[in-house]
Amino acid sequence: MEEQKKLYIGNLEYGVTEDALKGFIEEKGITTKEVKIITDKYSGRSKGFGFAEFETEEQAQQAIDALNEQEFNGRKLIVNKARKMQPRKDNFGSGRNSRFGDLFNQ
Repeated sequence: MEEQKKLYIGNLEYGVTEDALKGFIEEKGITTKEVKIITDKYSGRSKGFGFAEFETEEQAQQAIDALNEQEFNGRKLIVNKARKMQPRKDNFGSGRNSRFGDLFNQ
């Protein structure tokens, strides 16, 4: 079974930096390997969530226990184990059964 050392951290205030989030986690006595806030690729603005990776699964669980539903910059964090991203389904005009499929697939 694969170790789960990466966490999803949601409901972040949009102005939070990676350094600030890393500092908040480490204030709880938990060392992070990497912190990444996800941003819009066009505007560069935070999407309000990110990920934190830890050295061990135990540290990741400590972080969930210490951070989930804790207030950070005026917002209550949502912290849980990260899930692998599912492939995106692009349904717009992607097949003959779609409403517009025949228009785009000629």
